[in-house]
Amino acid sequence: MEASLDLNALKTKQQTAWASGDYAVIGTTLQIVGESLVEACDVCCDERVLDVAAGNGNASLAAARRGCKVTSTDYVGALLERGAERARADHLDVQFQVADAENLPFADASFDVVLSTFGVMFTPDQTKAAAELLRVCRPGGRIGLANWTPDGFIGQVFKTLGRHLPPPAGVQPPSRWGVVSNLETWFGPSATSIRATPMMFNFRYRSAAHFIDVFRTWYGPVHKAFAALPADGAAALDQDLTELLNRMNRAGDHSLVVPSEYLEVVITRS
Repeated sequence: MEASLDLNALKTKQQTAWASGDYAVIGTTLQIVGESLVEACDVCCDERVLDVAAGNGNASLAAARRGCKVTSTDYVGALLERGAERARADHLDVQFQVADAENLPFADASFDVVLSTFGVMFTPDQTKAAAELLRVCRPGGRIGLANWTPDGFIGQVFKTLGRHLPPPAGVQPPSRWGVVSNLETWFGPSATSIRATPMMFNFRYRSAAHFIDVFRTWYGPVHKAFAALPADGAAALDQDLTELLNRMNRAGDHSLVVPSEYLEVVITRS
């Protein structure tokens, strides 16, 4: 299980994967998720907001647009730089700080709202990461999460990657964060309420080949998977991803629109 793994070594590998490619190319297309999550958390002007594993800052920017005092964190500094570029372009005041989601450098109860969109779910030590979100959120504050579900499209992408390049034994899938019972286990004892709403994000590309080309070039986990496989293995992965994309495509032959389920979660801290 989690405790038997070398989590620090795993985290280093993950950090290298997310630093490869350029996640911001993908992340920018997900902006609507950050906007929706911030609204679901019903943020108020001047509230202190922490965005954890923020990537290029979708939730950070959404909160800053609503007048919040935002701190945006990630363990990949290059992604924070991309978020800072976006904040400057929109004349938004956001503080950016390199930080590990499993060891946040903030005092207890420092924030009114703690957010993470498709970020904290990728931490190796899931229970520790959940505990950190709770620790830095004040009593009565909110924790807002957007997490891919196991059976949704991105959950299926990660299952496909795992068939071709199995993770180390005992590694827990990130999609566990998209299961309500797990959230209840991690957060329930310290929460007055957990509201989880199934949502859909539509990936829009020209074709399955276009999607795969973008993701294998820019999206760290897919980029690293293709790079680690021999030529025939990469071809087999390409074929399986193509089949998945075409099966889930709702746009017909002329384009690619693939709905991907995620959970929009708002936890009220007790």
